[in-house]
Amino acid sequence: MKEKTLAIIKPDAVEKQVIGDIIQRYEKAGLHPLAIRMMRLSKSMAEGFYAVHRERPFFHDLTSYMSSGPVVVLVLEGDDAIKRHRDLMGATDPKKADPGTIRAAHGASIEANAVHGSDSPETAQFEIGYFFSTTDLVAR
Repeated sequence: MKEKTLAIIKPDAVEKQVIGDIIQRYEKAGLHPLAIRMMRLSKSMAEGFYAVHRERPFFHDLTSYMSSGPVVVLVLEGDDAIKRHRDLMGATDPKKADPGTIRAAHGASIEANAVHGSDSPETAQFEIGYFFSTTDLVAR
């Protein structure tokens, strides 16, 4: 079943100049970009995006980090896109991520772990809508 998911290439991966490698990994895995935008999140944008984590102890550090530099936000489409993207990303902690995953290759820590991905269809719908309108999505 074709579905859409949101991916964010985080500030650490942008700074390391591995955007192209990450997008190539998506495409090789059959996840097709429908929209791509490079931007810098304001602190309030990051707080709105991660509002579900507002009560967690890492919220301030996470939103500060995500607003610390440019990010690349993408909408990816493919069969079982959410699960496939999560498998491709690897474990949140890059030290525990399987070899060949994006986080194993490019992540440095639990926070600076190169990429973000939606974890459910409901989350994907919210996250995609947070950054893109339906007119931004280019059908394949």
